[in-house]
Amino acid sequence: MELPGFLYGYYERRLMRSLDRTSIPGHIGVMVDGNRRWARQFNAPTSQGHRAGADKIHEFLGWCRDLGVRVVTLYMLSTDNMSRSSEELDELTAIIAETLDRLDEDPTVSVHAMGAPELLPDHLAERLARLSSKPSPSEPLHVNVAVGYGGRREIVDAVRELLRDAVARGEDIAALAERLDVEDISRFLYTAGQPDPDLVIRTSGEQRLSGFLMWQSAYSEFYFCEALWPAFRKVDFLRALRDYAGRNRRFGA
Repeated sequence: MELPGFLYGYYERRLMRSLDRTSIPGHIGVMVDGNRRWARQFNAPTSQGHRAGADKIHEFLGWCRDLGVRVVTLYMLSTDNMSRSSEELDELTAIIAETLDRLDEDPTVSVHAMGAPELLPDHLAERLARLSSKPSPSEPLHVNVAVGYGGRREIVDAVRELLRDAVARGEDIAALAERLDVEDISRFLYTAGQPDPDLVIRTSGEQRLSGFLMWQSAYSEFYFCEALWPAFRKVDFLRALRDYAGRNRRFGA
């Protein structure tokens, strides 16, 4: 049930006051799911759902910035999504390109692209490469944009780059196999050098990873929200943070 505006505002402020600011996750991964279903609820074209989802991304990043989150990884387009109709893909990649342009204009954000650029239209791959090559501003909110991304592909790419590096250094592959450990592969992931996500949020009621950050999320906390992504509210986000703060993270111990 939707709360009246004044009650919603009161509830949001109450949630904000109750948050333990020492337990804000440093890195949040978000599966921005439900744009198409949101559009169907209003008998609107699919592109309207994707556009509403893009607007929500910028709103969400503002919430993260205000609360001190340092890294956000957004699952925007998976390798599986590439099988959708050419008409929907054209609309979706155009909206993603506009979203990247807006991020490019934000001096408080640095952007890193994750995925397989060869699967993407040239105009989108070029935007992602340009954004990733920009110098990072001081004190940034760092945003990873997973576009044309697949978790299994990322691990395969990491192993491939690991082997290429070993060959370039003249290392024997059999010797590499004997000494190989987790950190060797981590150094070649798309997120190399970044902290693993503390919290992964998925909207739309689905409760699966769909290949998102399969390696990095080994010890992440997960929060599944019923709201479709364009309808995801700040109170939904604050509830996720409250839930995260109340968990006892064991990291496998």
